[in-house]
Amino acid sequence: MTLPIPKGALVVSCQARADNPLHGPDFMAAMARAAEQGGAAAIRANGAADIAAIRRVTALPLIGLVKRWHDGESVYITPDREAAREAVESGADIVALDATDRPRAGPPSGELIAFVRDVLGRAVLADIATEAEAVAAAEAGADYVATTLSGYTDNSPTGPDPDIELVRGLSQRLTVPVVAEGRLRTPGHVDAAFAAGAHAVVVGTAITNPREITRGFAAACPAGEPS
Repeated sequence: MTLPIPKGALVVSCQARADNPLHGPDFMAAMARAAEQGGAAAIRANGAADIAAIRRVTALPLIGLVKRWHDGESVYITPDREAAREAVESGADIVALDATDRPRAGPPSGELIAFVRDVLGRAVLADIATEAEAVAAAEAGADYVATTLSGYTDNSPTGPDPDIELVRGLSQRLTVPVVAEGRLRTPGHVDAAFAAGAHAVVVGTAITNPREITRGFAAACPAGEPS
């Protein structure tokens, strides 16, 4: 299977939650076009409507996922076969899925990886939080492993900065490409990830969430002073 994300690539995650003014497929398609014009080499997107809208406006490699929340479940990134099929039918070239070892209602991540590759005929990007999870995902056939969930599970370190040490450890241990994702907010973080051996990096909020970017600047401004 040919891997569609080139080495050294910037992947831009074009996602907006329902409470965000930019939520919706038209906005995300425009965001993806802007990202492509700015130099993105691939796009990551959530949900059938957004994936399909983005597919219509760009030929860049498209990492698709479908988030589904269930009561009491912490695994929500493409948690089952139906979600994976939805991502593919909407135009995803690569399916991103949760490959952590947390309890889940859907099939084990290894089975889901095999389903995406063997039945749906797409590459898999496994979102993990620990080295052990990355190794298991690679052994199950994942085409990429991404550090997306480091800091968001009970068994991974938390903090404001990206987990560069996990990127380094995985790059030294695995033969599959390692994608750095999660809390990359500056060009310096991107440089550090590539220096640690990342095949590609994914940046989301720091590029595609003007509300959060504005909050960061606003927090540095003395209240009440004229601009």
